[in-house]
Amino acid sequence: MVRLFILLVAVELVLLILALIGCLSAERVRVLPRLLWVLVVVLIPLAGPIAYFLWGRPGHPATRPPARPVSPDDDPDFLRSMDSEQSRRDRELLAQWERELRKEEKPPPPPPDRHRDDEPQATDDTPQARDDKP
Repeated sequence: MVRLFILLVAVELVLLILALIGCLSAERVRVLPRLLWVLVVVLIPLAGPIAYFLWGRPGHPATRPPARPVSPDDDPDFLRSMDSEQSRRDRELLAQWERELRKEEKPPPPPPDRHRDDEPQATDDTPQARDDKP
């Protein structure tokens, strides 16, 4: 009988320590506020820590909903909107630069007036050349 008592005390002590560590280190606890869970674990022997493990512990990470992004660069929706907004701004800036370049472009100067070999050139013998002379 003494051995059973010692075993129960050892189990109670281990459960008490594990339940207190779990309760105090968890981000959130379920069902009751954290202070009440600490009181239940400390004041109700054996049943308090068992109750905490059954109903007070937060769920497994696999059953929790995914955490929201902490900063904007962790949020894929934000990054997608930034990418499309940046692309839109880039397109507008490029269009503005193209308009400015078109305004600044001057028409090319006309080519120098050269006569090709196959075109007839005005000479003093042609009627046009004779009309110009006094």
